[in-house]
Amino acid sequence: MYEPGGKKTTMHAVNGQRPRSNASIISMMQRFSDIFVMFVGLWLLSWINGQPLTLPWWLLFLTGLVLFQMIGGMTDFYRSWRGVSFATELQVIVQNWSLSMLIAAGLMAFVQLLSIPFNSYVIWWGTVAIGFIISRALIRWLARLIRKLGYNTRNVAIVGTLPIGVSLASSFIDAPWIGLNVVGFYADDRPEHRDDADPKLAYCGNVSQLVSDAREGRLDKIYIAMAMAEEQTIRSLVAQLTDTTCSVMLIPDIFTFNILQSRTEEVNGVPVVPLFETPMNGVNRVLKRLEDIIVSSLILLLISPALLTIAVLVKVSSPGPVIFRQVRYGMDGKPIRVWKFRSMKVMENGAKVVQATKGDARITPIGRILRSTSLDELPQFFNVLKGDMSIVGPRPHAVAHNEQYRALIQGYMLRHKVKPGITGWAQINGWRGETDTLEKMEKRVEYDLQYIRDWSIAFDLRIIFLTIFKGFISKTAY
Repeated sequence: MYEPGGKKTTMHAVNGQRPRSNASIISMMQRFSDIFVMFVGLWLLSWINGQPLTLPWWLLFLTGLVLFQMIGGMTDFYRSWRGVSFATELQVIVQNWSLSMLIAAGLMAFVQLLSIPFNSYVIWWGTVAIGFIISRALIRWLARLIRKLGYNTRNVAIVGTLPIGVSLASSFIDAPWIGLNVVGFYADDRPEHRDDADPKLAYCGNVSQLVSDAREGRLDKIYIAMAMAEEQTIRSLVAQLTDTTCSVMLIPDIFTFNILQSRTEEVNGVPVVPLFETPMNGVNRVLKRLEDIIVSSLILLLISPALLTIAVLVKVSSPGPVIFRQVRYGMDGKPIRVWKFRSMKVMENGAKVVQATKGDARITPIGRILRSTSLDELPQFFNVLKGDMSIVGPRPHAVAHNEQYRALIQGYMLRHKVKPGITGWAQINGWRGETDTLEKMEKRVEYDLQYIRDWSIAFDLRIIFLTIFKGFISKTAY
């Protein structure tokens, strides 16, 4: 903004305040409904068990409630869910509730205030989870009904022709229940042929027409979807829109970058947009670690006979140690030692590592079977339990291969924004084994980065399930 006379000022300088979020009525409804559902679930539990709600039970309720609200704040759960699928909302709330229950149960067991059988925890968790689903469905239905009656609706417009703006407008059009009525898009240069445009998205005029419509009260919200190169046009437009009562939203032109995380953060009052960031922050990191500990412990318990059998076969089939510890890059590019059953007569771990090929003479007879079935990687579950690796993530490459491909493939090192995994999205899609061409490694990296962008506990479980059918045996694993 500019004061008369050309002196540049900012909102921060004018009022001394930082940007703050505003709690909506719907978010307040969500909070109260969550508290009510948790209480009803506890009451049902006491009714099923035939026990009154004594002081320890109330302490359990308050502990679970505080934890759930705290985790909800960490995950920014109580916010507007307009334009977000119901499945995504349910996934987050069940995730938050599950973590709250785990921590609450651990605390109650630690202080020994209440001896609760395992099935009681399961009943409370299940009834509350079902209650959350019902309550959130009712809130969405109520919001949809109110908006259909013409209340709580907004007329919105897009200015500019960035694909992300067109995509946003199309999502509003396809979900009328959210109450955002798309008037159309405005642009100085009307494109004659726009293959990416939604046919239902009308052209309403140039930028001057947008300002005129905004001043006449025809628009409530304006989304600016213009390229960074149009900075002066954006500044001029924003200055003109200060003479209106419209809410103005800027869609950052960050999607020209190969971003990993598309969210916003606030650092000391300054809004920032991460371009290259790990999804393993806050509660996500806790959930991922719990997943790794639980799953790896169960698997190690189940495969312990196989581990002992393979160890004996490796030892008696050829001279050398049973376990091969190879240095590889872990999270943030820090070196880790990955465990594998030795499958070769040599143990290359230096600056130059020759990748295994079909008919490789270095591979032992037992090693050939182990490598083709991925059984040589079973000791890596100990790496997971230790915390160096994860069950699901980009497969770790030898350090020599990392140094080779980081210079050839843009974004290669972004694979290390999460822990390396025993299985991964690239592997179950067929991109494992020998990478004798650059294109094969590029495809592997492409799937690894897609995994990081789309990470969730549900995605991990899907990959683990698919690994049973697709991830062990491969024609390209030598």
